[in-house]
Amino acid sequence: MKLYRSLQEVPPDFGPSALTIGNFDGVHFGHRRILRRVTELAERYGWKASALTFDPHPTRVVAPERAPLLMTSPERRAELMEEEGIQQVLILPFTRDLAQLSPEQFVRQLLVERLGVKAVLVGDNFRFGHKQAGNIRVLAELGSRLGFQTEIVPAVALRGRVVSSSGIRQLIQAGSVSLAARLLRHGYGLEGDVVSGRGVGSRETVPTLNLFTTAALIPARGVYVTRTRDLESAREWNSITNIGYRPTFGTSDQLSIETFLLEPLDGETPRRIRVEFCWRVRDERRFDSPEALKAQILKDARAAQAYFRRRRAWAGRQTPCPTHD
Repeated sequence: MKLYRSLQEVPPDFGPSALTIGNFDGVHFGHRRILRRVTELAERYGWKASALTFDPHPTRVVAPERAPLLMTSPERRAELMEEEGIQQVLILPFTRDLAQLSPEQFVRQLLVERLGVKAVLVGDNFRFGHKQAGNIRVLAELGSRLGFQTEIVPAVALRGRVVSSSGIRQLIQAGSVSLAARLLRHGYGLEGDVVSGRGVGSRETVPTLNLFTTAALIPARGVYVTRTRDLESAREWNSITNIGYRPTFGTSDQLSIETFLLEPLDGETPRRIRVEFCWRVRDERRFDSPEALKAQILKDARAAQAYFRRRRAWAGRQTPCPTHD
């Protein structure tokens, strides 16, 4: 997949393209339906399956007080888009100048003249241009005039719930990571560096990987079944992860994210990891002693191992926390 981070990087042969536009935070089930349709059209007509997304989120520029806590970095979004066949992604810096473009300027100057669109596919709530003056009706009219086809992909509902990035963020903040994973079609993940902890947990209970992340959206405090991936070597492990303030070892105002691997750590300790959240086991709580905490961790580990055994029994089915196959 080709990734471009500015208009200056976009080559003259970016088009002809079938293009979708949006923030695509999380690249959830609904987004994936649009992306698959883009890929279908591109393959049918010999176009390039393409996506346009923005960094920062437009709301952070035009109304920062309403800016959401994002689930995925632009780079992670591009990785997930590639799973659905997208060949090229433009991560366009969103600036006040871009926000001032009228709907027609946005379409003519950017989509037609620079990105060579032959088809534009968006969701039914798509808005664009200065003060969001453009909607799907305006986009269709511009397409008729400027020579590209427009396709509107309706919102997707799963088990009676409309799939949306804002709704999934609320689930994650509440700790409902298994439902969030079903709507995302992948486990919500935190990425970052493995850092040294205070050392108490390793001496008194079990050794863990301590994650430092700059992610804004953190699941609710508690213990989770997780999958841990070494971002440098692609090694993966089943794991359990605690998010909290380590109350057993005294008060702390620093949130910690500690992961205990359920499988042997062969080789060097990873330097950068992604922890994907599959299922919430319990709330974080204080224990009377490190020994009591260790016993609970081992009990949590058994619950996690049972979870992964059930997953293996479901081989061939979509599971709440899929691996990177």
